[in-house]
Amino acid sequence: MRAQRSHYRLFLAACAVALLLALLPLPTWLAVVKPMGLALVLCYFALEVPEVAGLGHAFVLGLAADLLYGELLGEHALRMVVIVYLTLRFRHRLRFFPIWQQAGAIFALLLNDRVLELWIRMLGGAPWPPAAFWLAPVAGLLLWPWLFILLDGLRLRRRVSRERRSA
Repeated sequence: MRAQRSHYRLFLAACAVALLLALLPLPTWLAVVKPMGLALVLCYFALEVPEVAGLGHAFVLGLAADLLYGELLGEHALRMVVIVYLTLRFRHRLRFFPIWQQAGAIFALLLNDRVLELWIRMLGGAPWPPAAFWLAPVAGLLLWPWLFILLDGLRLRRRVSRERRSA
């Protein structure tokens, strides 16, 4: 129970950082990665600690993202639930991929997310997005190994320090 609580704190902190980083003003060329941070964090925790990153958390965090970004209420919620569901569905296969193959699978998940977002926007009557709209999955592909290493290191460091305290 204590280990799960520690993972849950790290999960909440990582999600808060991802949501807050998306609010920072960035140059246009770097702004394409902003909405993908939360999806990447949710994918990591759905892969490594599925008991703290479930569909309910994805929905609530998606609603928080909708409120923070000022977008259609429920759009991010739906998209995050789909990403977490697919990650949990294929978790047992993805966990044993090398990190570069995991990055490819995450790219496919993020591309699916973009198609879902495009579908939602087109139903709302929005115009066709610019070409930069499709760069976010590529940015997620490039960021995944670094984010995975960072979050895995933090998670394992917490576990080691907890084991030292209990010994």
